[in-house]
Amino acid sequence: MLGGFAAPLFLWLAGVGVAMSAGRLSRRGERPAAIVEAVTRRGLEIFVLAFLFRLQAFVVSPGSYAVTLFRVDILNIMGPAMVASGIVWGLAGRGAGRARLVVPYAGLAFACAMITPIVRTAAAIDSLPTWLQWYMRPAGDYTTFTLFPWTGFVLAGAACGVLLENARDDLSERHVLIWFAVAGAALIGLGFATAARPSIYAQASFWTSSPTYFAIRIGSLMIGLAGLAALSGVLDGHGVQWRPLERLGRSSLFIYWIHVELVYGYATWPLRHRLPLWGSLIAFTVFSVLMYRAVLARDRLVDAWQARQRYREAVLGVSAPGGPPGNR
Repeated sequence: MLGGFAAPLFLWLAGVGVAMSAGRLSRRGERPAAIVEAVTRRGLEIFVLAFLFRLQAFVVSPGSYAVTLFRVDILNIMGPAMVASGIVWGLAGRGAGRARLVVPYAGLAFACAMITPIVRTAAAIDSLPTWLQWYMRPAGDYTTFTLFPWTGFVLAGAACGVLLENARDDLSERHVLIWFAVAGAALIGLGFATAARPSIYAQASFWTSSPTYFAIRIGSLMIGLAGLAALSGVLDGHGVQWRPLERLGRSSLFIYWIHVELVYGYATWPLRHRLPLWGSLIAFTVFSVLMYRAVLARDRLVDAWQARQRYREAVLGVSAPGGPPGNR
């Protein structure tokens, strides 16, 4: 169960980021239409990146076939879900950190979870184009994720992000996190209680399509965030910094992009399924250090490029409007 929480956390935090980013832009005076455009554009960019990622996998991973270019992976779901979150913010919010946005976001997340077993067994899905069916229900190796229920994690994260963004100081933020822990525990209890009851669906699997497990995972994510925030506060009080972990978190998409093909591609193919447990632990440690070094190298390159851009702008600003003396 713990090993399966990386993907829900990735999507849930994307939703948290969407809501907090939209609220921050609104407080800075951006027009609602511009905010929606920024959020939806980011979602569309991630959707396009999903296909570029699959193209990269087709080129550098052994045993790939052309049809895998259309495989539905997590970025294929994250992008459209972020677009939907932005549209909901534009229709229902139009303000910074408006608490009323929690209702539509949470309601849509709940709807995504509840209709998942219905969508998975609906005969109407059979009439859709094959590539679209892959977004609706699992299709072997061609569908790692589906729109339902995975879109619900982004929407649920957006509901939590609205509350976090609405907190204006450390005390109110702590209160929000406490309520996250309480609400998360309630969701977990509700999930286990309903899982023990007869299902209301003709066909549903607890581990894949059941709304009960969706509730348990959302509750666990909320408690996890509250717990990590509390732990961070304790460590900060003792002078312990989380900067390497924070840097990795801010670079999550970059890490995701480069690490998958290094793990599953030609670079490590000779080691695949051949390492003992101790060897796997060593490889994991070494690989994590390499990923952190890659983030540092990327950040240095970005900083150098930005410094160069600032220098050029400063030079052009000093020389304008006549230009450098030698060109007059």
